[in-house]
Amino acid sequence: MLHQKFLTSAVATLCALGFAAASTAAPITTEGTGVGKHGDITVAVTFDNGKIQNIKVVKSAENPVLAQEVFTTQLQHVIDTNSVDIDTISGATFSSQGFLAAVKQAADKAGVKLDKAAQKAVKKVAKTLPKESTYDVVVIGAGGAGFSAAITAKNKGANVVLLEKMPAVGGNSLISGAEMNAAQNWVQPKLGITNDSPELHAKDTYKGGDEKGDMKVINVLTHNALDAAKWCRDYLGVRFEDDNLFFFGGHSVKRALIPVGHTGTEFIAKFQAKAQELNIPVITNMKAEELIKDKTGRVTGVKATMDGEAYTFNAKGGVVLATGGFGANKAMVKKYNPKIDERFMTTDAPGTTGEALYMAERAGAELVNMGYIQTYPICDPISGVIELIADSRFDGAIMLNQEGKRFVEELGRRDVLSEAILAQTGGYCWVLWNDEIGKISNTVKEHPTEYDAFTKQGIMTTCPNLKCIADFTKMPEDQLKATVKRVTDMKGPGNDKDFHHRAGLMDMSQGTYYVIKAVPSTHHTMGGIKINEKAEVVTADGKQIPGLWAAGECTGVTHGTNRLGGNAYTDIIVFGRIAGAAAADAAK
Repeated sequence: MLHQKFLTSAVATLCALGFAAASTAAPITTEGTGVGKHGDITVAVTFDNGKIQNIKVVKSAENPVLAQEVFTTQLQHVIDTNSVDIDTISGATFSSQGFLAAVKQAADKAGVKLDKAAQKAVKKVAKTLPKESTYDVVVIGAGGAGFSAAITAKNKGANVVLLEKMPAVGGNSLISGAEMNAAQNWVQPKLGITNDSPELHAKDTYKGGDEKGDMKVINVLTHNALDAAKWCRDYLGVRFEDDNLFFFGGHSVKRALIPVGHTGTEFIAKFQAKAQELNIPVITNMKAEELIKDKTGRVTGVKATMDGEAYTFNAKGGVVLATGGFGANKAMVKKYNPKIDERFMTTDAPGTTGEALYMAERAGAELVNMGYIQTYPICDPISGVIELIADSRFDGAIMLNQEGKRFVEELGRRDVLSEAILAQTGGYCWVLWNDEIGKISNTVKEHPTEYDAFTKQGIMTTCPNLKCIADFTKMPEDQLKATVKRVTDMKGPGNDKDFHHRAGLMDMSQGTYYVIKAVPSTHHTMGGIKINEKAEVVTADGKQIPGLWAAGECTGVTHGTNRLGGNAYTDIIVFGRIAGAAAADAAK
């Protein structure tokens, strides 16, 4: 329940002295609420004589890294301009909109009319950066790959700088589920899994990408995965669930470690803390524009811009590209894969627009597999973001079409699921589960704010029975009930006669039911810069470009046609560390 605190006007009655009554308005504080990306944002706003004096965030479920700029820079700008008529923060649009709506509601409750003619752009604090500087290693992109490279290089004695074009760090690494595949990890024995190996992980990865990935690179990925996971756990302090793993489609066994909170926030927060501890400068709003090469063809730095000003960062050892893919660039996606056209939204962070790939290409790098673009099957039809709560399908939730029928194995490959959904009526599906599944699903437990957010959007509901579900979804009630009965009759491992659910279906005969509408969104671009197993960027004829390394989604040889779930975080950590170490060694 929202609370309001009113400080009424104090009136001093001076009748005995014959003076007229006088009053002085005191400051007033009211609360307002807006809907952010992950639920309600509530603020308490103090007004004095029609002007905003202070704003306090009372409640928020927003990602603390992405929302930091909203609750600091944008908050102060609202106070300074006495207006909510300002630009949102790039990369945190939904959080910005929810915050501004909350302030507006508080003003309405207080009877305060905010100014309309605010300066639209948020004023940025002037940077006291030199126009030209020199480091041992320059890392471009402050996501998981970039942080891994920068921290590793720093620990090898290199002087490092990390450049990020967006206002906040993290990129896709921040907003992902952040599960990390590592064969023979410390959780598997607790679950009775003793038959895994880096070789099996490599086989799954190669097969999952339709045998289009580079096996040399894949083997480096899988054989270094466990060491990378232990580095995250023991050195960075990343917390993983100690008794649970994800079983993503395309894998032979459960092997994906799960960070506490089930998002990349756990990783990025620890990366930020370690970078600060090591005194690694992280410069945001700095966009890399062009790589610098000397007469010998070696990459020796990067030209960048911030607020229209040009900067040069020289690199004695070299440059590491860790800029992510191009999934948020609709024109670029359509260029390389016309099937993924304007109808598709994206799960990706706004900064994943791919310009750095062309920057690398101009420096001589080969771009490969650019048409291999993955969609994530279960996403919000309104915003395009992943419906993390609907990943309850990993724990038994079923996928239904508008006719109330199952149409695919819920644990299939992402590309298979996406294509199957698009072939259904309307190009969407419904994900259905009951509270018995909800009780065992850590995925559901970790994302409670999504209930409110998606319910308010009108794409999700909670029901006491299947008739209610049918009424909400407009699915035929008889067919829905028949499907749920058949699923229940086939519960347990090995009993799914229709689609061979590899983990086994669950009893869905009774209980409270939950349903959410879902569509595929552009999720991961498998193509990108060609590298070798040493993370060295190479030309079309296989020659290394001296002084240039790349890691993560900006590279294009690891995942073939399709990235298996849980492999992205392994990829960024393993090759980020390899690239950072090599660049540091080159500076010596």
